[in-house]
Amino acid sequence: MDERDVNPPPATPQRGGVGLFLTKVAGALILVILAGLIVIWGIERYVAERLTPDPTTIARASLDGLREQNRLSAFAARYVAVVTSRQSQLGFSAERTLIMPGMVRYEVDLGKLRQQDVRWDAGSRTLSVTLPPVEVDGPQVDLAAIREYGSGGVLTTFTDAEQRLDAANRTAGQVELMRQARAPAPMKLARDATRRAVERSFAMPLRAAGVDASVKVRFSDEPSNDERWDTTRTVEEVLGNAR
Repeated sequence: MDERDVNPPPATPQRGGVGLFLTKVAGALILVILAGLIVIWGIERYVAERLTPDPTTIARASLDGLREQNRLSAFAARYVAVVTSRQSQLGFSAERTLIMPGMVRYEVDLGKLRQQDVRWDAGSRTLSVTLPPVEVDGPQVDLAAIREYGSGGVLTTFTDAEQRLDAANRTAGQVELMRQARAPAPMKLARDATRRAVERSFAMPLRAAGVDASVKVRFSDEPSNDERWDTTRTVEEVLGNAR
């Protein structure tokens, strides 16, 4: 019997099987690494979304807070009307002069604010707010400070001329107070005061949350300039796309 038949030579390992095994191990490692990277990316994104303040969310909360105020009065002014009325009758004449002080408040109806009136421009990091027009409320006449002067003699003694002249003066005095209140100069002061108040209402929460942004406020009855008021997205649109 041949010795080679009794003790056969040891089997030689197949190189192809080892290579296939190593390839599978490498592929599994790559998949594990990719899965780990995806998990890490997901965690970072979750943390960023939870911890990074969203300007649109802050702006929406500020908008809701302003609406709850209903009306905002950031400016008031005191005016004095001086009017004179005359009447002639039966060859006699009478004249009465009225000095009427009154207070006028300038208000904005915040209940008219809509989501589309607040726009966030992520490129310039600017929050643009469009307010309803400023309304003049009043006048609140200071009755204790009213002064009336006049002369008429016979006509005011024997007729009701004095009462009619005083009534005409009071009506004309209120008209004069409103005319002064709606003049360009006080209306500009009222808009500027309201603009500053609303800018603070939106800017302070953004600043407190660490958001670096600017706030610009205009009124709907003001002429629009060339800024990007109509190209930005409203807060409602941004929130809708985020859902």
